[in-house]
Amino acid sequence: MKTYINGKELGFEPGETILSLARRHDMHIPTLCELHDIGHAPGTCRVCLVEVKRPGVKEPVFVTACDTPVAEHWQVLTDSPMVREKRRLQVELLMADHHQDCATCSRHGNCEVLDTADYVGLRSSRFLRGTDFPMPETDDKAAIQFDQTRCIRCLRCVTMCREIQGVDALEISGRGFANGVRFHNGFRQEESACVACGQCVLVCPTGALGERDDTQKVIDYLADPAIKTVFQIAPAIRVGFGEEFGVLPGTNIEGQVVSALRRIGADVVLDTNFAADLVIMEEGTEVLGKLKNREGVTFTSCCPGWINFAEKHYPEILPRLSTTRSPQQCLGSLAKSYLAEKMHVDRKQIRVISIMPCTAKKEEAARPDFTKDGLADVDIVLTLREFARLLKRQAVDLKSLEPSAFDNPLMTEYTGSAVIFGTTGGVMEAALRTVYFVVNGKELEQVEIGAVRGKENIRTASIDVGGDVGTVRIAVAHGLKAARELTESVLAGKAEYDFVEVMACPGGCADGGGTLRHKKRYKKHSAERSKGLYQIDKSRKLRQSHHNEQVQKLYAEYLGEPNSELAHDLLHTHYHNRRNEALASIKKIWDVLKA
Repeated sequence: MKTYINGKELGFEPGETILSLARRHDMHIPTLCELHDIGHAPGTCRVCLVEVKRPGVKEPVFVTACDTPVAEHWQVLTDSPMVREKRRLQVELLMADHHQDCATCSRHGNCEVLDTADYVGLRSSRFLRGTDFPMPETDDKAAIQFDQTRCIRCLRCVTMCREIQGVDALEISGRGFANGVRFHNGFRQEESACVACGQCVLVCPTGALGERDDTQKVIDYLADPAIKTVFQIAPAIRVGFGEEFGVLPGTNIEGQVVSALRRIGADVVLDTNFAADLVIMEEGTEVLGKLKNREGVTFTSCCPGWINFAEKHYPEILPRLSTTRSPQQCLGSLAKSYLAEKMHVDRKQIRVISIMPCTAKKEEAARPDFTKDGLADVDIVLTLREFARLLKRQAVDLKSLEPSAFDNPLMTEYTGSAVIFGTTGGVMEAALRTVYFVVNGKELEQVEIGAVRGKENIRTASIDVGGDVGTVRIAVAHGLKAARELTESVLAGKAEYDFVEVMACPGGCADGGGTLRHKKRYKKHSAERSKGLYQIDKSRKLRQSHHNEQVQKLYAEYLGEPNSELAHDLLHTHYHNRRNEALASIKKIWDVLKA
């Protein structure tokens, strides 16, 4: 089958859209609402208009290229004078209903709307609403903030939440200027099905969706001489942050991050990787005990988006979650106990700031369960986007810094097992490496466990760990749609597993809701980031968590042994049923749709 675009004869597949065909042949058509990474092409922004002349029809028609299938013998013009005029008018109307206070926008300097306006040649607008935009309704406690005045109703966030994550917390409602994206039935974020995974933020082309910005609080802490600032950096940051400063994606910039934190005045810089090794010791001991006693499946508990999902959507699964806290919360707890004692500093003077690729970590840090004597274990969580803004505000160019090593001898050492926490399957692989050693008294012959690696949404395998445990049935799920499927199969008795890892974000932490955003691409550097983490693991001298000497010293000097009484007090937690009537009704809808 043949058709023509800009006079060039092209073959096409049945059902293929004009946009897809044009892209296959490197012909540019501008888009705004469309995002091919998630299969989203609603035709709402109408920026991709093209002119089509059909056989036997005198007058041309103007259609959206993203959702119009190609037909034979069409003459498609992507850049005719009339097309350019219509696109410019469309963007002019869109801008009229868009708050243009760009200096205060989280997408300042990285905005798809302004790029599109520039492409169509828009230099002024005849239809500006002026300054009558209502102030956005904000929830200062919510991890994710929504500014309706910057929303262009592209529906990317709705598609992401509904189709990719399977949470379905968002809807579009209202008429005219009141039309927009909201939580279902006007709920607040806490009442809604939202789990703060932040994947909606990654696909938003404007500043309508963004994390709660806590950078000013960090600057205030750094300026206060009475405060000791303790920073911790997540596993994924070392391969997923440098690209903001012109470093190749997947490059390990751990040393530059340490230097940057020292440059802005951090008192202590710790590595969350240390706590990841610690979590393996606690969670691995917990899982091994259940395996030996045949107590049923254990789900991992490192991901706060998954914990929110379980508490809101499947509270029946809560007794099967590991009680071990996430690495962030373990390190925060130890910073205000063990570290405070070693430094001879009152814990009230310490402020723990986490740099995380995650928006749900903000909610996790605010949980009342993670406070002691009225003080939070982790005071502030910055996403990678906030961290980038912080460094730029402080005039720090990461790329120009010489790398430096951690200098605290207490909680900075890590093994290869710890660093792969940052990608899907990493927690499972790290745990199996240590469980095998504990059961057999020797290491796995092949330390890399290929069965848990990959990008399939659900991966299952049977791993023989030997001894009195035998075969362990494992499953790995990333993305909440996959987590829903796996959870329901377990609850229904259709699938039996011994150990299950769940990450809320597709790809795991390296593609978390707090990672860097890229124009037109949802997962632009996903493969490079995962590859970078596995490369770090491969290059480490020690690759199993039980060989971390600082972790061993912590147990010898302070905790005693894994799952001791003190370890439970500092490193474990419990969960809460947060399903309300609204969430119960959503669950019923999902059951009907599934049936």
